[in-house]
Amino acid sequence: MGARFHERAPFLHESGMAKRDYYEVLGLSRDASEDEVKKAYRRLAMKYHPDRSPDDPQAEEKFKEASEAYEVLSDAEKKAAYDQFGHAGVDPNGMGARGGGASFADIFSDVFGDIFGGGRTAHSRGADLRYTLELELERAVRGDTVEIRVPVLAACDECDGSGARKGTKPTQCPDCGGAGQLRVSQGFFSLQQTCPRCRGAGSIIKDPCRSCGGGGRVERRKTLSVKIPPGVDTGDRIRLSGEGEAGHNGGPPGDLYVQIAVREHAIFSRDGKDLYCEVPISIADAVLGGELEVPTLGGRVKLKIPAETQTGRMFRLRGKGVSPVRGGGPGDLLCKVVVETPVKLTGEQKAIFEQLRNTLRQGGEEHSPKETSWFKGVMDFFEGLKP
Repeated sequence: MGARFHERAPFLHESGMAKRDYYEVLGLSRDASEDEVKKAYRRLAMKYHPDRSPDDPQAEEKFKEASEAYEVLSDAEKKAAYDQFGHAGVDPNGMGARGGGASFADIFSDVFGDIFGGGRTAHSRGADLRYTLELELERAVRGDTVEIRVPVLAACDECDGSGARKGTKPTQCPDCGGAGQLRVSQGFFSLQQTCPRCRGAGSIIKDPCRSCGGGGRVERRKTLSVKIPPGVDTGDRIRLSGEGEAGHNGGPPGDLYVQIAVREHAIFSRDGKDLYCEVPISIADAVLGGELEVPTLGGRVKLKIPAETQTGRMFRLRGKGVSPVRGGGPGDLLCKVVVETPVKLTGEQKAIFEQLRNTLRQGGEEHSPKETSWFKGVMDFFEGLKP
């Protein structure tokens, strides 16, 4: 036999008017998901809540209509019955009795609990901590394992973190009955708030632990081993999961963040994966050229100085920088040469330099092109100032 199709008769509201289709009330299609049903109801509830629309005489009725639609469409069994039989498939006297007695207030609290702070806060997570670890440049570049001592709030051993004296237990809060929340009624709906007596714990401590004073946590210093990956730099953080403060009332612990601070180095400065240093050279090496030993973090290397090198010239030693902690090839070492003027000369040395100066002057621009062009520019400047 073929399936028989029954045309649905209109279902009447208490007022005698035909009820609107629940999907139409929430503005949804029949294949809407549970999350879409919840979002649609939240939007309408915020729009037509009587406290938000005091000047709209129909706001309360529309709010109730949306709550009724949400009650049915958010319940899998009622939704299935409604999809098959319409309003006749759900008990018209059961509106507002979802789950064996839930009211419009329960529906409203279910949808808006995350906004108004619903839910217990007894087992709160411990606080995250930060520890600043200073490192020498060499240790930061090559990596290392370092032991640190950190002050933390840890679970009390005497009471196992309960806060109650050994041999006793916290008792149920008489105000909230152990729920940690109190329901405050406002008209036909109600909101939940944290119980002020137990502060959301659901229990109170009549005989507190002598070691922790009822807090369940005590301050301690613990030693931790921190593995420093090669290439870390100032500002990098290393996360040690679960090594922060102990949670409250048995809640999970927080994390410890080790903040890296690299100390200034006597020779090198760092910019990302590149290193910089200044290399003093004698005036003789600058003029005649030569070969110098330059320090790197991996040892000494030879640096060839060509003849007639000017102070401030930069030499790049590729691959002698830092291998970054996040991967990639090593940086470079950039050496800036600084020509050093000799001091405390003997009479013989001064005579040699005097003879050198005289011979250089005879050569004119050929030996000192920058000096000559600079003085020429100065002379032109003063000539331009004459009236």
